[in-house]
Amino acid sequence: YVDQLLRGVVEPLMLHVIAELPSHGYHIAKEIERRSSGYFRLTASTVYSALRRLEAEGLVRSAWLSMSSTPRRRYYYLTDKGRETLSEKLHEWERFSVAAEQVLAGE
Repeated sequence: YVDQLLRGVVEPLMLHVIAELPSHGYHIAKEIERRSSGYFRLTASTVYSALRRLEAEGLVRSAWLSMSSTPRRRYYYLTDKGRETLSEKLHEWERFSVAAEQVLAGE
């Protein structure tokens, strides 16, 4: 059941993390895991498939960066379109959450 729920929120969660700090896929996944207290554990396949989709949709762009102490990594950055989409998705998430809470509360 968690996998089904996660399908709808992986990309907005990733966009949010990238918006705060452009990073590479592994770091994005670990940051989501850390912030969710381990609840969201994304596989490499999930992360990189989502990043490819986001890039194809023009929501993120990527660039290879080399650091002196680490191997070269592909970093992802939010585009203007990505910022707009993230804002829309967060607004819709708030509406969804409120509606779900109302149903559960019997309102």
